[in-house]
Amino acid sequence: MRLGLAALAGLLLGAGVSSARADLSICNRTSYVAEAALGIEQGGTRVTRGWFRVEPGACRMVLRGEVVAERLYLHARALPLYGTVTMTARGTDLCTGLGDFLISPADACTGIGQAMLPFAEVRPTASGEGLALNLAEANDYDGEQARLAALQRLLDLLGYDPGPIDGTSGARTDAALAAFLDDRKLPAAAAADPDLIQRMLQAVRAGEGTGLVWCNDTGTPVMAALAREEKGGILASGWWRIEPGRCLRPEQADGAPMPLYSYGVTAEGEGAPRVWGGDKVLCTRAAKFEIREHSDCRARGLDATGFAPVALSPRGAATVRFGR
Repeated sequence: MRLGLAALAGLLLGAGVSSARADLSICNRTSYVAEAALGIEQGGTRVTRGWFRVEPGACRMVLRGEVVAERLYLHARALPLYGTVTMTARGTDLCTGLGDFLISPADACTGIGQAMLPFAEVRPTASGEGLALNLAEANDYDGEQARLAALQRLLDLLGYDPGPIDGTSGARTDAALAAFLDDRKLPAAAAADPDLIQRMLQAVRAGEGTGLVWCNDTGTPVMAALAREEKGGILASGWWRIEPGRCLRPEQADGAPMPLYSYGVTAEGEGAPRVWGGDKVLCTRAAKFEIREHSDCRARGLDATGFAPVALSPRGAATVRFGR
């Protein structure tokens, strides 16, 4: 799945980096927790260093003191839990490693676990505390807005409804954040804690809560349907519309662990349809529906649709991604 950020406006492409007596930082003005790797070219040799994790609204120093380089390169990506979010334009391929790494020369990979990734050539900008490479997206957030947009995106992943992911506070965002804190018996003041994003990341990784979350990692809307086993049969329900880049938790999937089935299809009128389904054939219809009887679907004027089983965690949680 590729969910590209719009051209990364904050990466100022250019050539030639003058030596400067200033620390170099990477500043994250996106709604994603990012990992970045830096490439340095000097005297015909290219070196890469990484990975540097940078939270939305924050900066992280990556070079201290004088920055001596003929060229600087950057590869940035969002954490895997968001799906594959591409944050760097195609440019020069350089070698990267796992965890903390330093690779020289980095024009080819020779070690275990190393991988060639695209780096964009970048030029740092002057900031109040030195030089900075800025990660940005189309909304052009400042630091405070980026942090709020990141909270909105994580609330969305957790199945709360923060409204638009826009870095702007409002009633829906406030209610979603309050519900998140209340569900975890946290005081309202925890909304301002510096570690709130990390707390939310842990919740997403742990599959906190119960039920199913759908995430649309495509560039077009997806219509989704859900089926759950009940005593004496299966109840199939639909449709839910999931916008590109958004997640949704259907209330019908909440509760104790139970067999669940999922089906997704790109919305009508959005080009050739893509389908995410499986071998469990159940009855559906084009309009909104709840169907418990699944024999002779077509003879009853219904559609026979193949649903995929959902692998639930022991707590009854799962995230199904509709990917590119």
